[in-house]
This record gives sequence, C-alpha cells and structure tokens, in this order.
Amino acid sequence: MLTSNFRELLEGRWGLGNFLCVGLDSEPEKIPQSARKATARETILNFNKAIVDSTKDLVCAFKPNPAFYEAHGEGGWGALKDTIAYIHESAPEVPVILDAKRGDIGNTNIAYARGAFDDLGADAITVQPYLGGEPLAPFLARKEKGIIVLCHTSNSGAGEIQNLKTEDGVPLYKVVARLATEKWNANRNCCVMVGATYSEELAEIRAIVGDMPILTAGIGAQNGDLAKTMRAGLDNNKKGLIINASRSIIFASSGEDFAQIARSKAQELQSEMQKALS
Repeated sequence: MLTSNFRELLEGRWGLGNFLCVGLDSEPEKIPQSARKATARETILNFNKAIVDSTKDLVCAFKPNPAFYEAHGEGGWGALKDTIAYIHESAPEVPVILDAKRGDIGNTNIAYARGAFDDLGADAITVQPYLGGEPLAPFLARKEKGIIVLCHTSNSGAGEIQNLKTEDGVPLYKVVARLATEKWNANRNCCVMVGATYSEELAEIRAIVGDMPILTAGIGAQNGDLAKTMRAGLDNNKKGLIINASRSIIFASSGEDFAQIARSKAQELQSEMQKALS
C-alpha cells in the first residue's frame, strides 16, 4: 500500500485525466451467475475483483457503500474488508472511499474512524454534518485521510432539509459548504459531497469551496447530466471532481461478459468527461 495521503492519490489520478469513481454497491442478488461462488463473501469478493481489474486504470477512486455488505452479516463485512485489501494490493495508486455517511457524538465517531481507517483500511469516508463540527473531530484529525462532508445530496427529497434558509436567508447547504471550507478544513483533508442531479447548487458550492475535492453522485442510474456536472463542478485547474457511477457500470450486464461491459461503460463515461474538458 502506498503511504501517500488521500489528496495526493487523487491528484495523481486527476493528472491522468481520471475523474470517474466506480461505486461498488455489490448486491449479491444482482451479481451474475457466472461470478457466483459457494458463499456470499466469496461471491461478492469475486465479483468486485473482476470489476476492479477491468476498470482500475480508468478511475480516480473506488467507493464501496457498507450497507450492501452489512446486509449479509459477517460474510458481507468480510467481503468489504477483503475488497478494500484487494484494491490496495492490485491498484495501490487508487484511493478507496467508504461511503458510510457516518455521524454521531464524538466518542462514537472515534470508534467509527478506527473501524473505517484502521480496520477496513479506507482512504476516505463520507460523513454527515447534522451534529456539527465538534463531533467530526476524530475524523478530521486523520490528516492523511479524506473526510467528505454531505452538503447537497442527489436524492429528489434533498431540499426538504438542505434547502432550508437560515436567519440570514442562506440555504443550509451553503452554510455547510462554508463550514467545511473555513472552519473544519484545518488539516486540508476536508471534501464535500454534492449530487450531480443538482448542477446549479453544485456550481454555487464550487464557488464557495475553491479547489476542495467534490464527490458527486447521481450520474447513470439517477440520470445526472454529466456535461453540466463537469461545467459546474470543475475547479479553476479543471480538476477537483470525483464523479461516481455505480449500478450503471457494475450491473450493466448480467452475463459472463459483465466485467468487459463494465469496462466499456466506464470508457464511455471517461470519453464524455474528456469531451467536457475540451
């Protein structure tokens, strides 16, 4: 495993023109028959290894969501740990984002940080800011890790809370962006997460956070507009975006060719991203 920190790993991938993040939301029920093994742990790992091997040269990150692993008990959790270890072994230059959306009181977050970084070996984690910045300290103290703060999510009901106006009339998501930039980023390891389905808000948040990395989800199955996302989200150096696609890549085929088709879908997205850059 490389000793570089999360931001350094990202910069290396951006330097290659890679902005795609493949989400490893690997539901065993959707895994093709040809990838199935005797146990859920073996099945998930076998599938993930094939996806990683077929796309690792095209991505800036991999992003497993632990919900799809926790749902299968000890075997699922083992598959998550095995998957992260395999990525570090086979593609050490590619960071792993644990999309756990953690957030609790500080003492609990100490345990969450240990689990994500020390046990699982993730390079970054998504967190939610509802409890404020103080409980996030155990995450933010990990200088070499990426701490990705939910700012404006991709779901259709995101505005119910995130668009609420504060006393001075500023939407809550802008307040979160400013806090992440001005108060929580002492170690220069803060990032934000913004849904690709909200390109206008993405542009507003980019203007607030400067060159901070932005993880954006919603491309593919949620029909986010890739060109708009690139225009709205790139920083002044035409970098700064981690563009996630999950189901539209990993489950693009249910046949024996699932890994090859996943690569083709990833290549299509990468080609579209390069067009948006020019």
